[in-house]
Amino acid sequence: MVEAFRSQPTTVFIANGEVVTFDAGVTSFAKLQKRMQVAHPSPDLRRRVPVWLYLFDLLYVDRYDVRQISLRCRKQLLRQAFHFRDSLRFTEHRETEGEAYYKEACRRGWEGVIAKDGDGVYVSGRTRAWLKLKCTHEQEFVIGGYTDPRGGRVGFGALLVGVYERGRLVYAGKVGTGFDHTTLQRLGKQLAQLETTTSPFFGDGLPQRGVHWVKPKLVAQVGFTEWTSEGKLRHPRFVGLREDKAPKEVVKEG
Repeated sequence: MVEAFRSQPTTVFIANGEVVTFDAGVTSFAKLQKRMQVAHPSPDLRRRVPVWLYLFDLLYVDRYDVRQISLRCRKQLLRQAFHFRDSLRFTEHRETEGEAYYKEACRRGWEGVIAKDGDGVYVSGRTRAWLKLKCTHEQEFVIGGYTDPRGGRVGFGALLVGVYERGRLVYAGKVGTGFDHTTLQRLGKQLAQLETTTSPFFGDGLPQRGVHWVKPKLVAQVGFTEWTSEGKLRHPRFVGLREDKAPKEVVKEG
């Protein structure tokens, strides 16, 4: 990636971009973690986990602050400022049929899309001028425990969930978002009635502090972006309880 900038016509600039790697044609954060915090990757690591830098905005170029011109114009300047080749890539965009493109992204298994105001100037921080529209996967998970609530939260902090593999309940991670106040109270009471002294999960990596184990009787529907390489959920979100699903039937899908 450093080499990609050495022969560029533009040498003084500030740009926005994202480093990515791919797994079966889809960006993978789990795979990218193998390159994080590695200042001098070995040739083998560079071969196994190649990375690309996708630039998507330009803030400053050749002594000019361009943040006050439209995003559409900034991207035109960005395209002209660099030779995009090898590990340096230009982030393409489209200006029509955004909803159809989002559905196509989800069908392809992408993490999601970013929607931005093409006429907007650059503003630091999150604004309504750009939106992150995520594609999430969903499936059932068995609840095997929960953590204590913190601050002003009631009921519980997060659910500890898993799936069955070869008759054993394998831990898949913590689900701490997607609950409203009523759900926290109602589900918290259900969990308290199912408490037990031993963990129903098989394997290691379980949280140890502020944990309550429960009998694996409840099934939750959970949305998430992907499975990590360690077999844990990324960005899980509670959707609801599945009273129509028997816990023993819950396995990893896909």
